[in-house]
Amino acid sequence: MEFIYQARPARVIFGAGSLRHLEDEVQALGAQRALVLCTPEQRAVAESVAERLGARAVGVYDRAAMHVPIEVARDAREFARSRGADCAVAVGGGSTVGLGKAIALESSLPILAIPTTYAGSEMTPIYGVTENGLKRTGTDPRVLPRTVLYDPQLSLSLPVDLSVASGINAMAHAAEGLYAADANPVMSLMAEEGIAALARGLPGLRRDAADPRARGDALYGAWLCGTVLGNVGMALHHKLCHTLGGSFNLPHAQTHAIILPHALAYNAAAAPEAMRRIARALGAEDAARGMHAFARAVGAPLSLADIGMRMADLDRAADLAVANPYRNPRPVERGALRALLQDAFDGAPPREY
Repeated sequence: MEFIYQARPARVIFGAGSLRHLEDEVQALGAQRALVLCTPEQRAVAESVAERLGARAVGVYDRAAMHVPIEVARDAREFARSRGADCAVAVGGGSTVGLGKAIALESSLPILAIPTTYAGSEMTPIYGVTENGLKRTGTDPRVLPRTVLYDPQLSLSLPVDLSVASGINAMAHAAEGLYAADANPVMSLMAEEGIAALARGLPGLRRDAADPRARGDALYGAWLCGTVLGNVGMALHHKLCHTLGGSFNLPHAQTHAIILPHALAYNAAAAPEAMRRIARALGAEDAARGMHAFARAVGAPLSLADIGMRMADLDRAADLAVANPYRNPRPVERGALRALLQDAFDGAPPREY
């Protein structure tokens, strides 16, 4: 057994009612002027956060958007500068945390994240910005949130359909972490436990969206899966989803939910131990088919066509996905990738590619 394990600094406060620690945590960052970030839809939640901070809040910026358009990133950076902000409080999901990272990338402002979805990006030093239809991603320690407040109560308002898609998005981080080129035993333990926690939580919140145990399991799983994403490399699944999201403006979480079973099937023969652990976490016999059955059972989207992908764009998507080489357990072959995309477009079950 050979591996390198590099822990990343992160402070996590987890539990129902954790939001009560907000002002103390901002103060612990040495910040006096916090800018609260959100999407337009979460303006009310962000304003309540700003009220908690009182004089420490210098405003709410509510233009966070999917895939962080460069125009929004530039506008937010200027807004933060004009308000004299010395930290950013990102309230919401991957779009809002991503905007905070875009600000931190240029200014080194510390980020305090308050996730309300299960995306997991709050645990990573990975950033992404979309310009001219292409999503550029990178890694920089400046963008890793310094503190994360996980409060399951704040996820109660997350619609069930989005909760499910967001949760499977988190599972994807753990699944690819299990066959990462730089995988290590610590992250693999977290990956399997993260998938198992979400496999418990998502069916529970599908039955009862206000079930505190289910919401807690889902958020706990998202934290573990996000930690995996922040510590080891990703592969085919994430490359495909970034291509589809950034170039064709597909919704992030839903795209991940649709692609994951097919990406697992593509890599199954090249990563048997990872597939065994994924299947065990799901309580299934086969990782790819088990993930597809799980997604269907919890009501996740299964077809790219249903979320706005056009048949005419599948060839271009395949071309973009193979344009730059990247690590994957199995070589990325355009013909097999095009077949994978066709099945994902049609909503067909995963198979050998």
